[in-house]
Amino acid sequence: MSDFLLELRSEEIPARMQAGARAELEKLFRRELDAAGVEAGEITVWSTPRRLALIARGLPLATEAVSEELKGPPVGAPDQAVEGFCRKAGVDKGDLETRDVKGRATYFAVKNIPGRATADLLAEAIPAIVRDFSWPKSMRWGGASISTESLRWVRPLSGIVALLGDEVVDCEVHGVTSGAVTLGHRFHHSGDITIGNADDYAVKLRAAHVIVDHEERQDLIRSGAAKVASEAGLRLVEDEGLVIENAGLTEWPVPLLGRFEEDFLEVPPETIQLTARVNQKYFVCEDEKGELANAFICTANIEAEDGGARVVDGNRKVLAARLSDARFFWDVDRKKTLAEHAKGLERITFHEKLGTVADKVERVAKLARWLVEEGIVVPAEAGTATGQGATSTAIPASAVLTKDQLADMAEQAARLAKADLVTEMVGEFPELQGLMGGYYARAEDLPDAVADAIRDHYKPVGQGDDVPTAPVTVAVSLADKLDTLFGFFNIGELPTGSKDPFALRRAAIAVIRLIEANGIRVLVSEMARYWNTGDTVGPGLQVEDFLHDRLGVMMKEAGVRYDVVQASTDLGTRLDGDIWRVRRRAAALQGFLGTEDGANLLAGYKRAANILKKEDWHGAEGEIARTGEEDPLAIVDDPDLQSVVAAKMEQRRASELSYAAEPAEKALMDALANSEPAASRAIAAEDFSAAMAALAALRAPIDRFFEEVTVNADEENKRAHRLDLLARFRAAVHKVADFSRIEG
Repeated sequence: MSDFLLELRSEEIPARMQAGARAELEKLFRRELDAAGVEAGEITVWSTPRRLALIARGLPLATEAVSEELKGPPVGAPDQAVEGFCRKAGVDKGDLETRDVKGRATYFAVKNIPGRATADLLAEAIPAIVRDFSWPKSMRWGGASISTESLRWVRPLSGIVALLGDEVVDCEVHGVTSGAVTLGHRFHHSGDITIGNADDYAVKLRAAHVIVDHEERQDLIRSGAAKVASEAGLRLVEDEGLVIENAGLTEWPVPLLGRFEEDFLEVPPETIQLTARVNQKYFVCEDEKGELANAFICTANIEAEDGGARVVDGNRKVLAARLSDARFFWDVDRKKTLAEHAKGLERITFHEKLGTVADKVERVAKLARWLVEEGIVVPAEAGTATGQGATSTAIPASAVLTKDQLADMAEQAARLAKADLVTEMVGEFPELQGLMGGYYARAEDLPDAVADAIRDHYKPVGQGDDVPTAPVTVAVSLADKLDTLFGFFNIGELPTGSKDPFALRRAAIAVIRLIEANGIRVLVSEMARYWNTGDTVGPGLQVEDFLHDRLGVMMKEAGVRYDVVQASTDLGTRLDGDIWRVRRRAAALQGFLGTEDGANLLAGYKRAANILKKEDWHGAEGEIARTGEEDPLAIVDDPDLQSVVAAKMEQRRASELSYAAEPAEKALMDALANSEPAASRAIAAEDFSAAMAALAALRAPIDRFFEEVTVNADEENKRAHRLDLLARFRAAVHKVADFSRIEG
């Protein structure tokens, strides 16, 4: 056994491509080993800006001879089939053997593959790996680049180290021959470095100021940046993406702290952080109050003799120029009000069939007001009316907004929410849309609730994003996303398969999260009727179904079975559109089905349902469930009276019997008399755990009923009553959940 080292050295590899390159190198290397029948032990892949390195442990020095048999077409098959098999197997037709397979002569190709040295295999594998390497962007170089057949690589390939044990694996790629020589740090080391084997590779490069392990460089940047911030009495604003990017830009990372002029802190802090991060790859810091400090941390690629003073000064000047631009945008944008900026939205097309962004703003403003006026979004409690608990110049924070005030503020915020799209700042940093609108709103002294709504109306965007709870923000955010959903569904632009160019699935998930987080107790169909025009298959119902599909997917990802979601959603003749209720009903149902009572009750239900289906029997309770007529228990307002009603109904049923009920039959009748009203009360109170407990009481009686009672009795009166009893049992279960949807 021996260890193999491969280093592919080139000009600087973009940091954003290095993770993919590491994965690609390992994938292609494993492909070549698998094709040769060679097994490797541990494989390690590293990257720096100037090199990709792979170390494979425990490779055999040679492969064993093997014999392979490939079964082909039967003798007498068309010549094309036989020739195709020969090409695939890599043999001539005359080399084929024939054997009997189930009484029919069949061609076989037998290939004897001799053993060979692993070094020879690797010598062939390395050029194949380089040629087949996939980069997001690549280039050709040198005189050979005039041919489209020349090698493409991310940057010009300049060196290959290939060692199996301490022996060079000889190969050549695009004029670059393999060897044992590499180069160290571009500035800290000069001359060649001869590598002895895989074990001394990282050690010798470290001595030449190159840390080849990218994860080690990340750790050094993470800890070093925190250290220099702490030494200055500051706290590093953590940014893992920036850590990885800086590690991909340096071979010998040295974090250094610098300062910029305090005057720049007048610009919104997010703007400063984004300017430092995107343009310069700098970290920022906070002071002891948690406010942005006039400090940045850059990652040098050298260990400077002056401690990095000149490096810091150069970076400070570059950052100052960038921050000057940001301050200019900030000053220029505030010369116009958001309402004035909003006029520019008329020049931006939202979608050719849905008009301009200004048209969308008009729709969202009307919808936001409607959501408030319909009581779907309601005013908050005292102290939270203006959102975030901040004081507003228009309405004190201690006040409670009236419905009219909330409607006015929601409409105002909606009309201004997209205005920052035409500002200079958002033009430079699109990531700041919404956020800058909130700053500009405060700068012109608009109510904080309006400013907050402008700032947060895009939320929630991703899975971990905060969900707005301030009423004005909720109204605008919900209206914005509903308009997107209904608008695109109305013009037939629906998601298909994995394609969702207008992010409608994300919008639907955001609507669901807004509804749940804010306890919005409204049927989706009530919001859908805003768009419905009497067409029962219009965009309203389509979006309603789409939202419930998304809810099912979300719950499935959270561990709730899809059939359980369906059983909790599709109740009666129309969807149970209350998302809050569906989620909690499904959670309780899944928990119940995981118990012995739940599993056995499901089995009893399936048996009862099969009998009723075979007999095409509905019964009185079945007719209520099937036709949607009033349930006698449901029309009793007082839950305590439901027990009385149920008892009287049971007495009436018993008195109408023309025969003496068997004990098991009577036990199921009594259990239904107790469970039906208990389940109804629990459902009315939305106590779904209690509803499941009420169903659990039916488990033993239904099991006993099937053990002791003959349903299809010879006497017609007995048969009819027993089928009615099963229909009652099925209807009682359906009040809690549609068990017909549950698998198993």
